Amino acid sequence: MQKRVIEDVEVLRSSGNVFADLGLPDAEKLKIKTGLAVEIRKAMRALGLTQQEAARQMGIPQPKVSSMMRGDFTNLSERKLMDCLNRLGYDIEIKVRPAAEPVGHLTLTTT
Repeated sequence: MQKRVIEDVEVLRSSGNVFADLGLPDAEKLKIKTGLAVEIRKAMRALGLTQQEAARQMGIPQPKVSSMMRGDFTNLSERKLMDCLNRLGYDIEIKVRPAAEPVGHLTLTTT
């Protein structure tokens, strides 16, 4: 991270992954899961679904939808979150390409 001082306040530029910046383990997975959960929330709004309706459509219990809306998706895998988006009528595209660095990265791109 790059440090700068703006008006006597030290500012750190983010790496683009707040979880990595905080030093959390599995930061890339957390970023992907958060992005998927955000997209699920957007889909629910766009479709005008209540948590109960969304739960039924996604095939998960309503309390898990409630937890996800509060940012707790520890009991849902990346695969399950992708399945939820599919069940809400969204396509998911996964691209694989050679990495520019020795170890590759996971990236979520939305439109």
